[in-house]
Amino acid sequence: MRTLWSSLVVGALLIAGCDRGDHPGHIGSTAHQFVVSDGSRTVDLSKLRGHTVVLNLWATWCAPCIEELPSLLEMQRRLPQVTVVAISMDEDESTYQRFLAQNHVNLVTLRDPSQRINALYGTVQIPETYVIDSKGILRRKFVSAQNWTSPEIIDYLKKL
Repeated sequence: MRTLWSSLVVGALLIAGCDRGDHPGHIGSTAHQFVVSDGSRTVDLSKLRGHTVVLNLWATWCAPCIEELPSLLEMQRRLPQVTVVAISMDEDESTYQRFLAQNHVNLVTLRDPSQRINALYGTVQIPETYVIDSKGILRRKFVSAQNWTSPEIIDYLKKL
């Protein structure tokens, strides 16, 4: 009996340890559609069909977000066929705009201070990034800062 109980506890711990949210149940299903506008730009995810989309949820005050930003910008430069859409949860527009200018952020980015997109995707920790294929299917989720120029990620995105 003791062996059975120990096996159950170890099995539960292994299952919990493997489910950190980076393999959500909706992988392989249609990505949640949204339209977001911040007054100067509007992005309608459904209009990006035909393109691989890297949906990055971030904020200017998030250290891991800032850490991964240079590699995200470089990946976008190397893979123009991939559309990066960065949705910031920043509340203060002037801080956000100043950050974009100071860091030469030249990818599609919008502010969503209501965090509607974060809620739609179930994001609780930023940065969180979703890869959506050209057919609008959610293919991958990355939690925390990534090196977007790593050979593995570049090859993966090229194959989509």
